[in-house]
Amino acid sequence: MKNKGIVIFLIVLAVVIVAIIAGDYLSDKPDKTGPNPFEYNVDNFKTVDSTLIHYKETKNYRITFEKPVAITVSDENIYLAGDNKIQVIGLDGSLLQEIALTGKPQAVEVFGNEIFVAISNAINVYNKTGNLLKTWPALTDSALVTSVAASATSVFVADAGNRKVHRYNHAGQLLASFDGKAAEGELHGFIIPSPYFDLDINPDGDLWVVNPGLHALENYTEEGNLREHWNNTSMLLEGFSGCCNPAHFCFLPDGRFLTSEKGLVRIKIHKPSGEFDCVVAAPAKFKAEGEAPDIAVDEAGNVYALDFDKKMIRVFEKKQLVQSN
Repeated sequence: MKNKGIVIFLIVLAVVIVAIIAGDYLSDKPDKTGPNPFEYNVDNFKTVDSTLIHYKETKNYRITFEKPVAITVSDENIYLAGDNKIQVIGLDGSLLQEIALTGKPQAVEVFGNEIFVAISNAINVYNKTGNLLKTWPALTDSALVTSVAASATSVFVADAGNRKVHRYNHAGQLLASFDGKAAEGELHGFIIPSPYFDLDINPDGDLWVVNPGLHALENYTEEGNLREHWNNTSMLLEGFSGCCNPAHFCFLPDGRFLTSEKGLVRIKIHKPSGEFDCVVAAPAKFKAEGEAPDIAVDEAGNVYALDFDKKMIRVFEKKQLVQSN
């Protein structure tokens, strides 16, 4: 009798286990699955208060590149890199010049009468008539040049592959390389989960570098010593989110930061201290989950966004904001 009771108990237990397994199987079907409690919905962050958007899109120019790469503005001209060439475009959108390159560009910078173009991880220097002046020695095979910025004394190259910044003189001599590690251990060097690694020089001549994995912008001396930094990790407008942001940045003439983000695509302005200032273009302006536009600024402070998804240059000008009494 005792054995019979044990058998009945085991049969009932087996039925219960089978029922549980069957229930789990059916509930895991796509049409039966309930909402994921851990899913993070970014839709709420796509809507931006219109009073925070201080710029409006005033014009845009279609581009002919199959693969546009980078944009910069200098001396009232737009320099657009892509395919195997540089296009020089007037601020009215007219094509002024094309410069044939020896390969596919990775980044472009204009300083004075020189155009610096990264090709195959080497810097090619052109004059403004399009003549190749010099090709500097290429970096290592593991290098990936993503940005170039020049001052009167130095040319800085962001190398996402090796997670370093290289400093050259204008003759192409490598002077130094640094990885962003602070001696006191406050920072952990440049953290670059994906190939977004930008740098620029502000109107005061100071070098700033994005540390995208930390959502930080960091100021370095020419020798590579960290002077100051600011960061803000947040889905809110005040900060940056995702694995690596801001994807691109540059400076307005007054020294404020202009930033472009991927994932939740948007263009914003931050004060020199790092505090959020305003929005240039909200996520609604861009393709959902699209590429972060490369950005540039002219002397008047107008913003030029290279929209990779729509293959156009989009121009944003500051609104005439009404002052309330």
